Amino acid sequence: MKTKAITLSRRSFLKVSSLAGGGIVLGFSTVKAASSILDDAELFEPNGFIKITPDGIITIMAPNPELGQGVKTSLPMIVAEELDVDWSKIVIEQAPLNTEKFERQVAGGSGSVRSSWDSFRKAGATARKMLIEAAAKKWNVNTAECTTDKGFVVHKGSNKKGSYGEFASLASTMEIPKEVKLKDPSEYTIIGTRQRNVENKSIITGKAKYGFDTRREGMLFAMIARPSFGKKLKLFDDTATRAVTGVKNVVQHENSVAVLATSTWAAKKGRDALKLVWEDDGPLESTPDYMEALNKLIQQKSDAPKRNDGDVDQAFAGAAKILETTFEAPFLPHAPMEPMNFFADVREDKADLYGPTQTPARTRTDAAKALGLPESKITVGMSRQGGGFGRRLQSDYSVEAAMISKLAKSPVLVVWTREDDMQGGIYRPAGMYNYRAAINANKELIGWHLRAAAVNSGNASRENSFPAGAVSNFRVDSHNHISKITVGAWRAPNHNFIAFTEESFIDEIAHELGKDPVAFRLELLDRAKNSPSGSVAYDIEKYRGVVKLAAEMGNWGKQGVNGIYKGFGAHFSFGTYVAQVADVSIVDNKVKVHKVYCAVDCGRVINPLGAEQQIEGGIIDGLGHALYGELTLTKGVADQKNFNSYKLIRIPDAPDIEVKFVNSDAHPQGLGEPGLPPTGAAVANAIFAATGKRLKKQPFDLRIEPGS
Repeated sequence: MKTKAITLSRRSFLKVSSLAGGGIVLGFSTVKAASSILDDAELFEPNGFIKITPDGIITIMAPNPELGQGVKTSLPMIVAEELDVDWSKIVIEQAPLNTEKFERQVAGGSGSVRSSWDSFRKAGATARKMLIEAAAKKWNVNTAECTTDKGFVVHKGSNKKGSYGEFASLASTMEIPKEVKLKDPSEYTIIGTRQRNVENKSIITGKAKYGFDTRREGMLFAMIARPSFGKKLKLFDDTATRAVTGVKNVVQHENSVAVLATSTWAAKKGRDALKLVWEDDGPLESTPDYMEALNKLIQQKSDAPKRNDGDVDQAFAGAAKILETTFEAPFLPHAPMEPMNFFADVREDKADLYGPTQTPARTRTDAAKALGLPESKITVGMSRQGGGFGRRLQSDYSVEAAMISKLAKSPVLVVWTREDDMQGGIYRPAGMYNYRAAINANKELIGWHLRAAAVNSGNASRENSFPAGAVSNFRVDSHNHISKITVGAWRAPNHNFIAFTEESFIDEIAHELGKDPVAFRLELLDRAKNSPSGSVAYDIEKYRGVVKLAAEMGNWGKQGVNGIYKGFGAHFSFGTYVAQVADVSIVDNKVKVHKVYCAVDCGRVINPLGAEQQIEGGIIDGLGHALYGELTLTKGVADQKNFNSYKLIRIPDAPDIEVKFVNSDAHPQGLGEPGLPPTGAAVANAIFAATGKRLKKQPFDLRIEPGS
């Protein structure tokens, strides 16, 4: 269906096309062209869309990958609010990858809501306005006399009322309004309300389908033998493998060998029967090797510091006292409950890919390069994901599935075991962080110097984070150690450990100066406010707000009351400010974390229930990895292979958590990651208050000697 030419401003974002049987489909995005002629074949690049059929079914598409962060609920809530519908009566569907219709189909950087807030609201509001105009035209009344009420258009004068479905077909023929009025927040009936995850019932009843649940006609299951770090495949013998019942094929892909079978068990048994010969492909690294290399790097200044305010050398030369501390971060696997897997059906001229991915567009691009196909010939569907934490930002496992399917000429579901997942990378980089503080004769902090080094990380620091701007002489040097160990984003990259180091060192400085740790942070924020020493990444007043709120929530004050000791930690990441107070005690010479109080300023909260769950999950994750998380290597092989040797936090170890959000009308910010970074520091600082022991590496050494 052709429509007439429509002039669009840069703020226009809506595309209308007819549905089979009539109806309206509304896609939206920021339009790059000033004008366009729209038809069914010409689509803008929207980041979501609404579907309303004549029988009254309202469907809102959820374009972003869902891995437990709740975007399949929160994003549709934004659209539904401005569309003015009954939340309980809409249908939510997961959209496949479509870069013509959608923008930023990514689950990463805590960016799904904050990148879509404006466009999703405008889409819902525009759809609502068009439906009002369609109703007014059908009733022959003035649009100003019409309003909406939970999926119905209402005419005030005549009390006429019709469902959106009644006007869907007519609305699809109308011009797109150039300007729309968004709701005043006082009118919100969906945003800001506590809504359960739309998939809760299907998850609880076992109906939710994950990547592992994929089943397609003719599909074989594949398990792959891969080399450890520093090894490559020399030769293999698959004679015994091909004799295993259920094994259908064996193919080699680069340095790996894939066994294809009619079941995962047959594929595993077939892989176990492979005779493999690996040879060295460079040095075989062990944990002491990279720690020694990192230790050498942090003794050095970099040629190009990441930040260099004032004169750090002069500050330290004239200091009355210098504090120095070094922190160590181990490699961490992502350890999602659902290990890596992906389905691929590659034909001569096209490929169908499906599975758990945080970056479906990257999967398509990388698969296209590997297969030698244009991206237009590759489809990518997204399953619900059993966790990701950054691991599924990578495309290695999905491209691997595509190549195995191509070589075997069969649709395949490549399945990783837990051991494959734990030993195959991609890990959080191991790192080492050396801090020095210069204190003058007046007991004032006058110099701050961080020398950071990490494995395969271009920047191991966050040079504009607090207390940058609060110390006039402030330098950050960052170093990179090249290694064969593959690394990548791990929940709250860099922030996940740098918050522990910064906040622990600030606590140490406060105690050296004889100042209350919370009061000292507020003092530093005052100094940052009045300092001309360069840009900072944080809003000082918002930072101050959560520091004060968390201290109030946690009854900050005396230590040791009823055996409870308190520690403080705060951090800014992904647009969000988080401060925490941890309550700990020492029971039978063991640390017990009783409660974490958490203050959050993340702008407007879309779904308070989901927001609380994200913060609580981040705190538990941060605590668990601070207490237990560590992956070590011996000659290129990970020592931890499954959850029996890599401990995750258990239910009895989880503390009570109290979360408060700062009331705000500001643009929503990230929530999936910011709750994690401050937790390790809050707990470590509480342990110091209880024992006098400073914890300088993770996982924490929690051996508490009697009488300490």
